Amino acid sequence: MCRTYFLTLGLFFCLTGLAAQGTDESTTPPSALQYRIQRAAQKVKLDGVLDDPAWQNAQRVSDFNQHFPFDSSRAVRRTEVMMTYDEEFIYVAGICYDGLPGSYIISSLRRDYRGPNYDGFNVVIDPFQDKTNAFFFGLSPYKVQREGLIANGGAGQGDLSLSWDNKWYGETKIEDDRWVAEIAIPFKTLRFKDGTPNWNVNFYRIDSKQNERSAWSDPPRNFQIYNLAYIGELVWDVPLKKTGPNISLIPFATAGLSRQHQNGEPGQGTWSVGGDAKVAVTPGLNLDLTVNPDFSQVEVDRQVTNLDRFEIFFPERRQFFLENADLFADFGANRLRPFFSRRIGVAIDQSTGQNVQNPIYFGARLSGKLDQNWRLGLLNMQAGRDAAINLPSYNFTVAAVQRRVFSRSNLGAIFVNREAFGNLGDSPVAPERFNRMFGLDYNLASATNTWTGKVFYHRSFTQQPASEPFAHGVNLVYNKPKLRLEWNHQLVGRDYNAAVGFVPRRDYRRANPQAAYFLFPKSKTFNRVGFYATADVFWNQTNGLTDRNISIGNTIRFQNTAEFEMFVAQDYTYLFAAFDPTRTGGTPLAQGTAYTYRSFNLSFASNNRHPFYFNLLHYWGEFFNGRRLSFQGDVNVRFRPYGVFSVDFTYNRLRFPAPQNSADLWLLGPRVDLTFSRSLFLTAFVQYNSQINNLNINTRLQWRFKPVSDIFLVYTDNYFPDTFRQLFPRHVCGQKPGSGVQNYLLVECVRLMIA
Repeated sequence: MCRTYFLTLGLFFCLTGLAAQGTDESTTPPSALQYRIQRAAQKVKLDGVLDDPAWQNAQRVSDFNQHFPFDSSRAVRRTEVMMTYDEEFIYVAGICYDGLPGSYIISSLRRDYRGPNYDGFNVVIDPFQDKTNAFFFGLSPYKVQREGLIANGGAGQGDLSLSWDNKWYGETKIEDDRWVAEIAIPFKTLRFKDGTPNWNVNFYRIDSKQNERSAWSDPPRNFQIYNLAYIGELVWDVPLKKTGPNISLIPFATAGLSRQHQNGEPGQGTWSVGGDAKVAVTPGLNLDLTVNPDFSQVEVDRQVTNLDRFEIFFPERRQFFLENADLFADFGANRLRPFFSRRIGVAIDQSTGQNVQNPIYFGARLSGKLDQNWRLGLLNMQAGRDAAINLPSYNFTVAAVQRRVFSRSNLGAIFVNREAFGNLGDSPVAPERFNRMFGLDYNLASATNTWTGKVFYHRSFTQQPASEPFAHGVNLVYNKPKLRLEWNHQLVGRDYNAAVGFVPRRDYRRANPQAAYFLFPKSKTFNRVGFYATADVFWNQTNGLTDRNISIGNTIRFQNTAEFEMFVAQDYTYLFAAFDPTRTGGTPLAQGTAYTYRSFNLSFASNNRHPFYFNLLHYWGEFFNGRRLSFQGDVNVRFRPYGVFSVDFTYNRLRFPAPQNSADLWLLGPRVDLTFSRSLFLTAFVQYNSQINNLNINTRLQWRFKPVSDIFLVYTDNYFPDTFRQLFPRHVCGQKPGSGVQNYLLVECVRLMIA
């Protein structure tokens, strides 16, 4: 143990030295691009026609650099950008030239589109110039908007979240040889320090019609195009002043109908009212308040076939938790998070193991920037009691603080507390009175993102005595266009208990080295060819080696955006508890047995710029003491610009010797996503899961009648697939259904924003 801590301490100072040094190429500022913005003398008319006087006097930048398919030349298609502002808005205009015949590529008219299979113009704004967090706004040629938040410097694809929702405006105009995007972002939508003379800004264009992505800055193609290490500077003509108070009230009301089919009872109506408020306490610090929140309009989670021994992670989608979410949620590592917001408002029925919705009475969330170097997050929420599952009323408190060090690195601390109120009940398994966790993280990001990583140490506190209540880990990544090296190790004690976190397993030590090498051939077919090797090893003091995965593979990215991967793997698994690999109730494999098994894996993603595209994953080989054949993927057909029809599928053919169960497990999910206009959307999907014998239907009709204001009509139902008899559906309106079989029709008016 001491040896590990000394290693960690040495790596900590190594990471700090890498971040601090200023002479190495990896920490040299990547560019000195500047845009000098001038105030508009008159109001700008938002119509996609750039004939306002303010645009005639604005600085125009146009030297975009290609990011895909190559990153060593100027963009083939010219893009010009201008900016201006007045007392209420910051304006951005993008002129996207196009010399190819045919229509632009877009899946639908739905807001918050994503992926390389679209045409769009995008702007990234970093008001605090920390190159770690930023706002993101995008517009398609057909005036479809998307907005989001960038965290962790935009180091990975998951660091751009499009779930954030706020007010801004955009217009476009399509001409013969170009299309024009005109954007107006209210200063009230942004967080920035009063009197700051400079911000950071970047612009990039996804030109799927040309099969090109380009940016004003020059990020290497081994990084995301929105990576904040590569960004220009926005210079204000006079230091910008914050204008007036920024308060938004968001009331909502819900009405629903539920029916218990099993007992033949008549339908019962339900209703609820509540609301949220957003208050800008300071220019960079935002207070979110909620009373009796309802999250029924959030789409049902996609089901999966679970062949793993551990809990499956589902992302947070609820709007209340999303702004500055990284400040709370990114402590620790993947599958080792000390705080997971989905633990609030969702409880586990210990008698069935199923998730049930737990009402939230009220909550407050203060988060954002104190200045260029400090970030603060405070959260307090009170959840309701549920006597049916022996759940007391819990109060959740989270405090997080982050301090920037060196150019883009930071130190963070987090405290999480779950406290029970009232009587804990007489159940033999009594709930905890309290559960607390304290953690420290150091996050490394060098100036050009060549070096990234983190060191963390977390400790939990409960009423029970504990000898190993800790979690610790180190991650270090070296990333160049041709070479990527990564080291991970983790130590998680047997008594580590982060009850409000996501910790699917405890009592392990883990080592996970990875290496990849890439070639960039001069070819009209192949864009990049890569080779990689990984090892992932788990062990503990009681059982020794418990898990091992060794994989060697090859990846190919084609010039047309299609991707292919092939790898072989060897796995070793020691069962420290009895386990049925099919999860169908058969005779489990015995505790204490161990298995070594080999597999061959393929995946292919087709050119997703076409109206028809698909993704396919294939597994063939041994699985524990049996065999597994698996096909997984999706097939998609676009009806531009009005929608997408898709089918998700997973098939697992599992064969085991007696007395274990063999099984053929199917998961089918046809889905229709229709956009009748930019304000009226219909999503309907069915999920058939043979593993849990469930057929789920979820339908949402959404009318966005004004910015950030919606009416939803939601219908959810669950059936036994063989008889079409109703099962328990997802709980809605913050209410737990009584016994019996039910379905729901929910009419909901949410997010009627009054700003």
